[in-house]
Amino acid sequence: MPEFMSEPSPETITEVEHPKDLRRRALGRGIESLLPGRPAILPTVAAQATREPIDATGRPREIPVDQIDRNPYQTRTRFDERQLAELTASVAATGVVQPILVRSLPGGRFQLIAGERRWLASKQAGKATIPAVIRQVSDEQAMEITIVENLQRTDLNPMEQARAFDRLAREFKMTQEQIATRTGKDRTSINNFLRLLRLPTEIQQLVEGGELSFGHARTLSALQSPEDILKAAQKVIALSMSVRQTETYVHGLLHPEDKPQKQKWEEVIDPNVRDAQERIQRALGLRVKIEDKDGRGRVIIEYSRLEDFDALLASLVTE
Repeated sequence: MPEFMSEPSPETITEVEHPKDLRRRALGRGIESLLPGRPAILPTVAAQATREPIDATGRPREIPVDQIDRNPYQTRTRFDERQLAELTASVAATGVVQPILVRSLPGGRFQLIAGERRWLASKQAGKATIPAVIRQVSDEQAMEITIVENLQRTDLNPMEQARAFDRLAREFKMTQEQIATRTGKDRTSINNFLRLLRLPTEIQQLVEGGELSFGHARTLSALQSPEDILKAAQKVIALSMSVRQTETYVHGLLHPEDKPQKQKWEEVIDPNVRDAQERIQRALGLRVKIEDKDGRGRVIIEYSRLEDFDALLASLVTE
């Protein structure tokens, strides 16, 4: 499926309200302002840069594939070789249907903003040129557009998503609330993805390779030391544990003294209460216990380190 078919949501094109900063004022316009037939509103500093002439109508033009440089802000680190081969065969037979998006560079070269798979497929298919829409954007605009466009796709692996959220937070100084608005993601989900970056490198690689799912990794992040996480991950993989089994296993490691009491309590807990409890635990990534009697009770959320408490606070409180 073409990478650039759908228009972004309104959240994607919302301007960041910093009128005294021209660079920030340009961010957040998203891809809509760069599509053919839509005039792009450019910051003065970018408009003054030396660029190739751009078709004011926004019509695509054929550009030599060997004059295009890869996007340094690309979030995706892995491509499905089978899908890329299928796209290459399609491009060889019918050409590129949806133009890629590029910006012009000094010396007559161009840099990708969106459409890397189509560009790679064109190269592999032996195409000399590729249709492209040229837009004049700053480094910051190009980076944000690339990250947000990739986050709106469904085939990024969890670590790629986590690093994309982290870049938006670090390089654009966005809060989790702002990232959620810009990308259309849930803030709790963003926080859970960011927690993956605290995992040991070996675990992150297992997640990228598909040996551990997002749910497994999020559950393992509750453990304290890298050694404990690695040891637990090895057992999870060896026994092919489900996410729920992993949650039970990790809880037993964190609270061995609670195991007999937990088993006794689970025998009498109402199935609806248990289901609600498990849903909250999956959403927060923390141990949750619901005590209910005739529709009255309390919800107990446990955390084992200050980082988890801060994340919980950020998820529950909106200033």
